[in-house]
Amino acid sequence: MKELVSIITPVHNSESFISQCIQSVISQSYTKWEHILVDDASIDLSELEIRKYSDTDKRIKYYKLNTNLGAAEARNHGIKLASGRYIAFLDSDDVWHSDKLKKQLCFISRNNYSFIYSQYFEFEEDIHNPKHLIKSPEKVNFEQMLKNDYIGCLTVVYDTYTLGKNYMPPIRNREDWILWLRLLKKVDFAYGLQEPLAYYRVGNKSLSSNKIKLLKYNFNVYYKELNMSYIKSVMMMGNFLLHYFHYKIFFKKKISQIYPK
Repeated sequence: MKELVSIITPVHNSESFISQCIQSVISQSYTKWEHILVDDASIDLSELEIRKYSDTDKRIKYYKLNTNLGAAEARNHGIKLASGRYIAFLDSDDVWHSDKLKKQLCFISRNNYSFIYSQYFEFEEDIHNPKHLIKSPEKVNFEQMLKNDYIGCLTVVYDTYTLGKNYMPPIRNREDWILWLRLLKKVDFAYGLQEPLAYYRVGNKSLSSNKIKLLKYNFNVYYKELNMSYIKSVMMMGNFLLHYFHYKIFFKKKISQIYPK
């Protein structure tokens, strides 16, 4: 029997992209899903765009928060409302491959995994012209994830039957990384399906484009969220930088280099 997948999408002023996001869910070859869209107090026409779909497809469920709380809190609200065995994440300006859920659910079933992810593409405006392929390790454990966030949020699926419902901390940056670390305290490894199954839109949301902020938020993960000492947090930052550059070299590949014209 097919299991229900709950897809959690935080929405904030996403009228320009949300239709493409929802269409990629509707186009899934695996059809037993619910798409929970939590509007984080948008002031544009996001609600109108979403209701075009939710009014005709009962699998698409729209909720609106009265106050802007950030993506983490919006996702957490969606997780609380979720009815599915599996939780998956998709931001409002990102897109899935039509076989994403089918391939990932097969990957889980075939190997009895509880926490998985996949590779994905980065694109700017044209999804048919991605700029980078973001590769992923075949598996990763807690200690490895401390050194770098190897997992794209838009690719994750986790099993609530074995792991329970797990939530992100109520912060506005690196909240997904902390959730992966929490999950990896419950299982030995997260496993990567070695195939790109999603498309990440690069824009102002990309923290990695601002290196100073990235370092600041990462330090706060070690020092404030994981309660490491100041000295150990500084040491972990040095370790992070080494693995970050390793990641950039070996895991982030230009499409023009992989598929030369």
